[in-house]
Amino acid sequence: MRPYNKNLKLPSRDLRNNMTDAEQMLWQRLRRKQILGLQFYRQKPILNFIVDFYCPSVNLVIECDGSQHYTYEGLEADRVRDEALAQLGLRVLRFDNGQILTEIEAVLEQIYCVARQR
Repeated sequence: MRPYNKNLKLPSRDLRNNMTDAEQMLWQRLRRKQILGLQFYRQKPILNFIVDFYCPSVNLVIECDGSQHYTYEGLEADRVRDEALAQLGLRVLRFDNGQILTEIEAVLEQIYCVARQR
């Protein structure tokens, strides 16, 4: 089990109940072990973060990025977050919400390839 801030349990539950359209679309394709039989979890607390999707068996985190991620502050926060997760041996894949909504098959192919390598 990965270390996490116990104060994030309720916020992660709220995020699961209020997923963005992109997160919902991706979750429909990740859930129920549809990719290589791998179990994914959504809105999972790890350290002091809540990651969008997490697959523990291949140490993979998937993030769906909205426009706030492309500001200077957002990019810096993501860099710090990705670095902290990498120190735990996790690989972080980031996809723009628009990419998920319009190119879901390409997104899934990239997830599949990375998961297979790990």
